[in-house]
Amino acid sequence: MQGQDLIVGLDIGTTKICTVVGEVVGDKINIIGIGTHPSIGLRKGVVVNIEATVESIKKAVEEAELMAGCEISSVYAGIAGGHITGFNSHGIIAVKGSEITQSDVDRVIDAARAVAIPMDREVIHVLPQEFIVDDEPGIQNPVGMAGVRLETKIHIVTGAVASAHNIVKCANRAGLDVCDIVLESLASGEAVLSREEKDLGTALIDLGGGTTDLAIFCKNNIKHTFVLALGGNNLTNDISVGLRAPMAEAELLKKKYGSCLSSHISPDDTIEVPGMGGRKARNLPRQILGEILEPRMEEMFSLVKREIERAGMENMITSGVVVTGGTALLDGVTDVAEAIFNLPTRLGKPLGISGLVDVVNNPMYATSVGLVLFGARNQSERKFRIRDANIFNRIMTRMKKWFQEII
Repeated sequence: MQGQDLIVGLDIGTTKICTVVGEVVGDKINIIGIGTHPSIGLRKGVVVNIEATVESIKKAVEEAELMAGCEISSVYAGIAGGHITGFNSHGIIAVKGSEITQSDVDRVIDAARAVAIPMDREVIHVLPQEFIVDDEPGIQNPVGMAGVRLETKIHIVTGAVASAHNIVKCANRAGLDVCDIVLESLASGEAVLSREEKDLGTALIDLGGGTTDLAIFCKNNIKHTFVLALGGNNLTNDISVGLRAPMAEAELLKKKYGSCLSSHISPDDTIEVPGMGGRKARNLPRQILGEILEPRMEEMFSLVKREIERAGMENMITSGVVVTGGTALLDGVTDVAEAIFNLPTRLGKPLGISGLVDVVNNPMYATSVGLVLFGARNQSERKFRIRDANIFNRIMTRMKKWFQEII
């Protein structure tokens, strides 16, 4: 890449692959390039056809390179899918000296992440929530404090090794290095949530094509993550079956006439539904679309609500719900969410950026813009690089650290 101040986010989604190029100017991010291409080789956020995915990535990257006038060589890639699971863990250590140092913080995080993880799963994120120094909770950075005992609460996000490696393999085959792979709901949170919302407590629901991602933020930390393997494609499929229309036509009907509130649709409105296999097109009341979409949308939000209640987090989301992702553009989505969660709901669009704001000011670009923001914020502290994550390198690094501590 030309210059170290360019950061690229690659959102490998079920319906589209999106590349966003951001330039770091002081503490602001200037969006200078964007490229999108329909995604063919993915199902429910998981790569099922490497060749098709590689081709789609190449086309999206080429488009972004042309717009930004630069050559892209490394990216921050997003990951989603039903295989993603997140859980909380707790670690505790005795402080070595009289003052807490960075090595004590690293040790307590290591202690908290020492949980049994199956061989076929990989840790994608270790996200510290808070530190506790001698029973004093709610500390964000304990370095320099005096204390005897240090505890931490962390959130660990794991994914299937094969799925994570397939995303990296696709990017590599498209000629790209992967700096880091980032959970898509975490990236979307970077882009669409204000600091006040993260502090007070918010549920972010990212409605994608193949998956619906939930992330709960409170006190500026991520408290819970969940991926539901239902998304916009299920709505399209329902229309296709309900109206006996081809999938491509059902997608167009959903985007053009779709509404999640059948009560808002005039009884006189009609739509033309193309016939299958050379049959004649039919004119049907538009209300049928609302009657198909509304129950499915309610079902998706009800499953997310059940997960929030199962995790015991319903009292944490004080400021309400933020809905983002391409499917959130459907008419009436926020109204359905408000009715199900009984909380104020708003549409999430990327915040805190400059440059091509009018182009990316859309919920469908939340994840890719968020990946750029995540990359800018975590540039200096790349803790996880899948490309050098082989076990030998990890052991050598750990041993060097031990020797330095002993000496």
